[in-house]
Amino acid sequence: MKQNESVGKTNLQRRQFLTKAALATACTPLAALLPAGAAQAKARSTVAESCTPAVNLPFFGTYQGGIATPMQRHSYFVAFDLLTEKRADVITLLQSWTEAAAQMTQVPAQFDSHADRDQVQQESGVAVDLPASRLTVTIGFGPTLFEKNGQDRYGLAKQRPVALVDLPHFVGDQLDPQRTGGDLGVQVCADDIQVVEYAIRRMAELVAGVGEMRWAQSGFAGGFKARDTPRNLQGFKDGTMNIDPQNAGDMKKFVWVGDEGPDWLHNGSYMVIRPIRIALEHWDQMKTSFQESTFGRQKATGAPLGGHREHDALNFDAQDKNGAPLLPENAHAAMAAAANNEGAQILRRSYSYDNGIARIAERWPPWHQAMMFDAGLLFQCYQRDPRTGFIKLFERMSKFDMLNQFATHVGSGLFACPSGVKQGEFIGQRLFG
Repeated sequence: MKQNESVGKTNLQRRQFLTKAALATACTPLAALLPAGAAQAKARSTVAESCTPAVNLPFFGTYQGGIATPMQRHSYFVAFDLLTEKRADVITLLQSWTEAAAQMTQVPAQFDSHADRDQVQQESGVAVDLPASRLTVTIGFGPTLFEKNGQDRYGLAKQRPVALVDLPHFVGDQLDPQRTGGDLGVQVCADDIQVVEYAIRRMAELVAGVGEMRWAQSGFAGGFKARDTPRNLQGFKDGTMNIDPQNAGDMKKFVWVGDEGPDWLHNGSYMVIRPIRIALEHWDQMKTSFQESTFGRQKATGAPLGGHREHDALNFDAQDKNGAPLLPENAHAAMAAAANNEGAQILRRSYSYDNGIARIAERWPPWHQAMMFDAGLLFQCYQRDPRTGFIKLFERMSKFDMLNQFATHVGSGLFACPSGVKQGEFIGQRLFG
């Protein structure tokens, strides 16, 4: 491509981006949106007591939605790389994202049936007539938004939180660079998959001209009823020992950033998100007793080995008739327990994923390549500081957890998620002054 053609294309993309941002701003009825303050659901497992699709969750408030929100059934995460060198473009993008998210959480889609058929539609129509289905949109900033290749890109380097570190390489990591990192991260969640697809496409469309998608992963939470803990693809309940989002004390202690962080991150949190491929073909061949020893829990009830109910405390002293521990010290539940990690806790918000099949190198002898399910867990957690949260927990788990023989971390991202906003503000506004 000739240089003048390349410049022309870039200018066209930039004009398209600014036009879309202006349209998003003009078409969003901010004054009509619901105010913040609606109470969160009370479920201990963070799963909604009711998945009524007509429920609208407030967008504006102290905290971003999608963190303490009881889990919805569907999720879609996308990491973006910014191509623009202009700070003003990033601000415009965040403004348009904020206004689009605020509108979508109340009314997913509007479609003008009388519009000129020869004109490009501003509304895809994918979610027309569908309720918001508890839609949330959560936005985060990656380390490379502040500094990349030693360069301060947008005058933000001094504002980078000290806790927004580059995650270390953990034992067993097989990270695909094309599924790792990102300048910006966006996750949408809702109880209707059609609403999720609509929302993430709209957020991605607004990036045109200033950035591009880097990697993405959709997910689902299946197998739960009202107030139940969802089951993962290995058949076990996932998130039993989770922090209760309704416990304000624990959320303040473990999840929400306080005065130790920069002003723009107060009441925000750090998101760690990592696709973990599970060798389901091999897992399914294991005896139930072995699976339960690996997890440290009963498969049917979720109760810890040596216990009777799902939320019974772990009994590290329980023994079988031969005097052997009922709960192996390297079982997944034991490795993740706060009691074994100096009190460290995180707020898990993980989803299962299934990308179909792919040619994958087996982790079991003879380690040949085979067509296998490209499926597993989209692990996600929030914490006040990743150094005392995920990193502290997983540094040890990556070495000793029995589950590692079936699980491979293939992607990774760490994002600082700012606080929520008031009407008239945009996500991350205090960062940009």
